[in-house]
Amino acid sequence: MLIGAGDIATCEGTADNRTAALVAAQPGTVFTLGDNAYPDGTAADFRRCYGPGWGRFRARTRPAAGNHEYHVAGARPYFDYFGPAAGPRGRGYYSFNTGTWHVVVLNTNCGVVSCRSGSAQQRWLRTDLAASGARCTVALAHHPLFTSVARHPPATATRPLVRTLRAAGVELLLTGHNHTYERFAPQDADGRSDPDGIRAFVVGTGGAPLHTFGRRAAHSQVRNDRTYGVLRLTLSSGAYRWKFVPVPGAHFTDAGSGVCH
Repeated sequence: MLIGAGDIATCEGTADNRTAALVAAQPGTVFTLGDNAYPDGTAADFRRCYGPGWGRFRARTRPAAGNHEYHVAGARPYFDYFGPAAGPRGRGYYSFNTGTWHVVVLNTNCGVVSCRSGSAQQRWLRTDLAASGARCTVALAHHPLFTSVARHPPATATRPLVRTLRAAGVELLLTGHNHTYERFAPQDADGRSDPDGIRAFVVGTGGAPLHTFGRRAAHSQVRNDRTYGVLRLTLSSGAYRWKFVPVPGAHFTDAGSGVCH
């Protein structure tokens, strides 16, 4: 099982503690989708804001770096806090296996760690996916290529990485950055409907103040901008199930299943 969200901890509110309570009730690997500790990803932000809630799961957490982590040069407090679990310092992209599944974690702060075609990250991703041997793969990152939120429009700089994911037959792409929940139908990196494409989720509902949607993006199937919660993925051999778990008192949810390519 994988469970988590992005855009999480702020000392100015309590929603992050409510989502942390959801995580505490579930087994499995915890993922974060960046912007873990507001406002600036400092050591104090991680200690005071992230630590009391989501920090309880640090030993089983695999994080991704968001743009707020880079408010401090080199995202030093982020790498200090998570240690080896965050991947190589200064790089922030890495992979691991859980059960029969392969998980790649990307660094989509493309102005700091290049996402361009031919970049070190893109070359690493291609090599890693070719070597994994897993039938089923999920990718985690911060900035979404697919989103209906105008505040943070599609992160087109990530397209070369998403093209590499699609070429390798990756099933799922989870991102944050926009503080909403949104699920897309399978598509390719250029936004064309593709039954063998990537099913993308935006799960920026970990605790930071929520954003509002603009015009519905192509292939957006489900979206909600009023509910905090976490996404739970149950991964089995050749298949997966997802469920958005809302905080107590909220009623929105989203659930479904799929099979691997």
